Amino acid sequence: MKQFRLDSSPIVYYVGGNNHKEWILFLHAAFVSHKMFQSQFAYFESRYNILAVDIIGHGKSTETKKGDSIEKMSAWISDILKAEKIDQVHIAGVSLGAVLAQDFANKYPKSVKSLACFGGYDINHFDVTMQKENSASQMLMMFKALFSIKWFAKANKKISAYTQEAQNEFYDMNIQFPKKSFRYLASLGCMVNVHQTKPRMYPLLIGCGEFDIPMERRAVEMWKSAEPQAEVVIFEKAGHCVNMDVPQRFCKVMEEFWENATINRKETVKC
Repeated sequence: MKQFRLDSSPIVYYVGGNNHKEWILFLHAAFVSHKMFQSQFAYFESRYNILAVDIIGHGKSTETKKGDSIEKMSAWISDILKAEKIDQVHIAGVSLGAVLAQDFANKYPKSVKSLACFGGYDINHFDVTMQKENSASQMLMMFKALFSIKWFAKANKKISAYTQEAQNEFYDMNIQFPKKSFRYLASLGCMVNVHQTKPRMYPLLIGCGEFDIPMERRAVEMWKSAEPQAEVVIFEKAGHCVNMDVPQRFCKVMEEFWENATINRKETVKC
């Protein structure tokens, strides 16, 4: 993976693959970096071009200036697509990445070839009660981080992953998250319940792990009710970050989803 950064944004991004026809964009969870998708990079780089970013305040995307905020992520991603001459991209987002994936799809629907969101919720129709529950949980975790990032990371890994191997990998990335970057997560609410979902011209896949928190399972069920055409997958023996807990199963599911998305698109164009 080659590393790049545009002069117009603080976002460091990574490109892999070898001149394949289709592109995949991976958007990672909070407190880690693009490295959470290492298994997926290895699996797909021989068949797809790969694009990954470090979300603002994460990984190497920490050289910011006044006025930079997470609300600008969609515009920055759009600038990256233009710079790399990418017309359309398959998007896979996990947790925070699922929120940003939807925000991008709301603002730049023509750039989306397919959308897959895991460990997330429908940002266009997020239940108020559930939103308060989610905010309370996040505040508790941030309280721990104020005292000690190690304490925070130890607690967070058990929420974010199910297998011991995935928990250890998550912890190693989480421990590098700078406390000052919490400020970028404070404005996430500005993306919630702002847009009305329009008819999607691309396939949608949503899901979570069977051992994710109960609220997440409810969020997936509510999203499916709002968009019956969406495909749903619940990963067995996985927690919140399904791609880390069951990487091979995750890759197989995504492989089938993207292949079908391409076939269906060709059939639509042909008709």
